[in-house]
Amino acid sequence: MKTRYILAISCLPLLATAGQASEGDDTRRFTAERVFDLEYADDPQISPDGSTIVYARKSMDKFADQVVSDLWSIDTRSGSHRPLISGQGSSSSVRWSPDGNRLVYLTSKNGKPELRVRYQDSGNSFSLAQLEQSPGAPVWSPDGKTIAFSMLVADEREAFAKPPKSPEGAEWAKPVRIVDDLVFRFDGAGYLSKGKTQIFTLSAEGGTPRQVTRGENGFDSPQWLGNNVLLVTGNEAQDADLDPIESEIYRVELASETITALTQRDGPDYAPVVAPNGSRIAYLGYDDKLKAYQQTHVYMMAADGSGVQNLTVNFARSIDTIVWRADSRALIAQTEVDGILTLVSIDLAGNVRNLVSDIGGTSLGRPYAAGSFSVASQAGGSSPLIAYTKGSTNRPAEVALTRGSGAGRQLTRLNEDALGRLDIARIEEIKVTSSHDGREIEAWVALPPGFRADGSYPMILEIHGGPHSMYGPYFSAEIQRYAAEGYVTVYANPRGSTGYGEEFTQLIDLDYPGKDHDDLMSVVDALLAKNYVSQDRLFITGGSGGGVLTAWAVGKTDRFAAAATIKPVINWTSMALAGDIARFVSRHWFRAQPWEQPQEYWRRSPLSIVSNVKTPTMVMVGEADWRTPAWEAEQFYTALKVQNVDTVLVRVPGASHLIARRPSQLIAKVDNIMGWFAKYDPAKKSETED
Repeated sequence: MKTRYILAISCLPLLATAGQASEGDDTRRFTAERVFDLEYADDPQISPDGSTIVYARKSMDKFADQVVSDLWSIDTRSGSHRPLISGQGSSSSVRWSPDGNRLVYLTSKNGKPELRVRYQDSGNSFSLAQLEQSPGAPVWSPDGKTIAFSMLVADEREAFAKPPKSPEGAEWAKPVRIVDDLVFRFDGAGYLSKGKTQIFTLSAEGGTPRQVTRGENGFDSPQWLGNNVLLVTGNEAQDADLDPIESEIYRVELASETITALTQRDGPDYAPVVAPNGSRIAYLGYDDKLKAYQQTHVYMMAADGSGVQNLTVNFARSIDTIVWRADSRALIAQTEVDGILTLVSIDLAGNVRNLVSDIGGTSLGRPYAAGSFSVASQAGGSSPLIAYTKGSTNRPAEVALTRGSGAGRQLTRLNEDALGRLDIARIEEIKVTSSHDGREIEAWVALPPGFRADGSYPMILEIHGGPHSMYGPYFSAEIQRYAAEGYVTVYANPRGSTGYGEEFTQLIDLDYPGKDHDDLMSVVDALLAKNYVSQDRLFITGGSGGGVLTAWAVGKTDRFAAAATIKPVINWTSMALAGDIARFVSRHWFRAQPWEQPQEYWRRSPLSIVSNVKTPTMVMVGEADWRTPAWEAEQFYTALKVQNVDTVLVRVPGASHLIARRPSQLIAKVDNIMGWFAKYDPAKKSETED
């Protein structure tokens, strides 16, 4: 299944790019169509006794142009690896029953979402319920008799007028759409259905789902506290949508459907997990100080909400995910540490120690730190069995297993057939001193096959989004494509990136874009000083927050031969009034409305310095992007156009903010960027003239 074709979207001529590779090298190069050959492991779930891992094996359906997910199982003793659920559409969110005899998972049938249970002894599965709306991840009760999940409950929208009945056969316009919610559309979902997410329970033998919450603002993320009590997350405040990060943890008595708040501070409290012995609840959160970024801590409380304790008050990194160890004496947590996604152990006294430092690999397009893990609930004691996604520089995520700590045993080899014979770019870590204040900035350089430091290579600076996120030494299809075409590609974690402590991340608070630009230019200077690249062949690109910094950079410097700003924010005023996270932008990133501080919104908008731009700049955006809507890109494109700056607007039909979600879109994104850069590459121009 090595079909060689791509779907080009608004394509520029896909010119030969950097000039270091030729057509004859295609058998060993990571060429565009090889994106369709990639697979990766996700969401590995280890059985309670540690004997079996079930995971989502994700691959590219060439004909549907989609990432699809089948469920595969691995025997942790023998290493036997075989399909478990396939051919039923994409299956996901698999979870073991407490006794390890059954699995519940999500799938779809004829386009309808479905909850199914599979019996491990027979292999038989059945549908618990076919649902009108897509449910959230299912959760087993401790006795294995009931399953809880979240699901949207639709409301009827109030209408101000009743239209007359149209004649039979007439084709009248669609009825008006009434909007009365602050957030009425969201990226990836489009215009939202009227309604709120509520919690349901359902017998593990099937039947009719029972709705157990009816809050005006909705609830999600159910967890069991005993067989007849649930913990849920929500915000019951009257104007909940005006405080988008606020949440509390609530206790729901199923017999009476009584809901009681267990937390009450100003700030998010969420992701509760109950100790196996039922004595404590651990959860995530922080005190809201209206910052663009704040460190997430691990808290612990009694089952009634009393005795709250911050377990990570002395740990200088945010925690992303927590799972109890089987003996209830410690938590296993996922965190970001200096560019590396890491698993740590946190005991009840708050002592933290590192366990695993090679988790990751599930961000296929760009090298974000992304991964997941699970812990055997009945095995291991103080040395728990942990299944996780193993990340590396030269392969997407694989499944690995570790007992307690140290390097895990890799159990899959999903990409040896696709990548084993290819020349994959070597990734080199560098640390650079910022020209602004001398801070250390971490970066990685992808070196093309056959690279030699002779100062001739073209360079791409690729900037991450967020801006509060983190790149790391992980496989990236986009970075590998650039390197395969001869580009030295560098990606960095400038100030504002996560994983380096709260103080480092908050350096751009009320100053973004700002000094992070200086950090990035220092990285470029370092590559020039190492004689890796030519100063005449420098290029810059980035998406979302990286698109902001790309648009900012071309207003600050003319050093780049060409630029490609992808899904950027160009005007913070329009972003704060029309993006799907508009309230978060005004409340946390600016702490004022645009009409209250118009000059501050303007000062930080790339549009404010667009008159300086001389660099040929491509602008790209998804037509269904509601995070950084298309009009942001269009403003920059128009501003460049009227100033006679070379520019082109690339619109990706059907794409949300995740502009490269479909394989063909990833190919089109990268190849159009390289086609644009090749057009302005001095070395390419001289070859053409010769």
